[in-house]
Amino acid sequence: MRLTDFWTRLEEAFGPGYAASIASDQVLPQLGGRTIEQALAAGEETHVVWRAVVAAYPDRVPTRLR
Repeated sequence: MRLTDFWTRLEEAFGPGYAASIASDQVLPQLGGRTIEQALAAGEETHVVWRAVVAAYPDRVPTRLR
């Protein structure tokens, strides 16, 4: 998954403002206790980060975006 696709999906699932907040503020155990931004900056692949988002917020991410 390209990085632009990742951000598009995140914004579609959470809305632009909340997506930015989740990416910078929410620590996800599935990412080794890092935020989305930290994981991406560390070189984690976008599909791995996206799977972590889906696992952390299963009720927020629509099925078609999974």
